[in-house]
Amino acid sequence: QLQLVESGGGLVQPGGSLRLSCTASGFTLDYYTIAWFRQAPGKEREGVSCFSSSGGRTKYADSVKGRFTIYRDNAKNTVYLQMNSLEPEGTAVYSCAAGDGGGGISWCLSPYEYDYWGQGTQVTVSS
Repeated sequence: QLQLVESGGGLVQPGGSLRLSCTASGFTLDYYTIAWFRQAPGKEREGVSCFSSSGGRTKYADSVKGRFTIYRDNAKNTVYLQMNSLEPEGTAVYSCAAGDGGGGISWCLSPYEYDYWGQGTQVTVSS
């Protein structure tokens, strides 16, 4: 059974940091393009960051550039999203997704590129 499980969400004050984890079971992540998405109440799902299966390239949404970092630990079959300088606008359910990366780095923040999704983890940025 192919499964993605996220963890690491929680409540953090503005300016704080969190590290989210996305662990795969039933398949090997390093053959897939992995992305993090977030969805706030009443808003559309937004692609935050992706890690391409081809060449290990990464891409970030403009809203998180310089603050978030995506990286992979193949030994743990896990992709992480390190989030620094969090803002209240970052409050959302964060989900990871895996796909074959057929669209290349140009499309890796589009949810239509992904076949497998985790259940999501809540991140709340509030004082």
